Amino acid sequence: MRTTVHAAKTQLSRLIEKARSGEEVVIARGDTPVVRLVPLTERPRLRRFGSMKGRARAGDAFFEPMPAEELRAWEK
Repeated sequence: MRTTVHAAKTQLSRLIEKARSGEEVVIARGDTPVVRLVPLTERPRLRRFGSMKGRARAGDAFFEPMPAEELRAWEK
């Protein structure tokens, strides 16, 4: 299906349903197609607190002060 930006503004819900059902929806500005409306195929994964537990290790050196040369490199 091809529609104009103006028509898409008034029929967005219907166009979303068409895209979700598998129909290709192209929105054009005049005669020039500018976007394609497509459904998301998967939901973004949510961040889970503690998901890295047991995967990362910080040795004793992590808690030692940085050498002066390395500290200066971070301050640039």
